[in-house]
Amino acid sequence: MKIDRELDVRGLSCPLPILRAKKALSEMEEGQTLRVIATDTGSVRDFQAFCKQTGHELVAQATKAEVSGQEYEFVVRRK
Repeated sequence: MKIDRELDVRGLSCPLPILRAKKALSEMEEGQTLRVIATDTGSVRDFQAFCKQTGHELVAQATKAEVSGQEYEFVVRRK
């Protein structure tokens, strides 16, 4: 899968991961993909709701165990 842009929001709490993703997506073209890496546990629920409300597609979602804790990865395709 081609990723057009990456956004690292590790260490940020709600609502900052969503706000940063929203800003990044607004600067992208239709159909482009954004990979977001977060550490906020609420981001799983937040990104699902964000995509449902905005019409962007949540292409992939994964949880990884890292030494510093859980990391969450989302791939969002701009509508």
